[in-house]
Amino acid sequence: MSEEYFKHESAFVEEGTEIGEGTNIWHLAHVREGVKIGSDCNLGKDVYVGTDVEIGNNVKIQNGVSVYQGVTVGDDVFLGPHMTFTNDVYPRAEGEWDIEETLVEDGVSIGAHATILSGITLGKYSMIGAGAVVTKDVPEHTLVYGNPAVIKGFVCSCGKKLGEKEITYQGEEKVLFECSECGGEVKIDREVYSKKE
Repeated sequence: MSEEYFKHESAFVEEGTEIGEGTNIWHLAHVREGVKIGSDCNLGKDVYVGTDVEIGNNVKIQNGVSVYQGVTVGDDVFLGPHMTFTNDVYPRAEGEWDIEETLVEDGVSIGAHATILSGITLGKYSMIGAGAVVTKDVPEHTLVYGNPAVIKGFVCSCGKKLGEKEITYQGEEKVLFECSECGGEVKIDREVYSKKE
């Protein structure tokens, strides 16, 4: 376990963890054994990280978030206050857990109080609106919200919502958008584009 990270005196980090340089673990957080956390992360007050969870670099986990066993978080991810992961589709108080893997890819942002059901992949740079209930995979660069969450638009890797106007077509397979904020280009699969509500 690296000593190049900061841990508040009220936080508890179990033995057998790997925590990267520049990471901060704040008040009353609990990090379980087998956890791997990258560099320059920030774990807010009351964050819980379950056994064997892997978290990438430059991840910001806001107050009250529990990252349960079975969840993998990529780099540059934002987990908003009190958002919720689950890890069993049919949980019961008695019997064995049937943990399903959940993958949060690089650059994803999840709004406050959103709920992510287990067994789901959140694609790169997707954005989950506050209070959303995500029941199925979210494609890259899509903005979803609601209960259940549906595609409401598309977002650039810089976080800016992309305009409604498509710039050009890439054959029949992709729709190309240009970001008005940073000038970046984002290609969206036509099948995904057609699902926007």
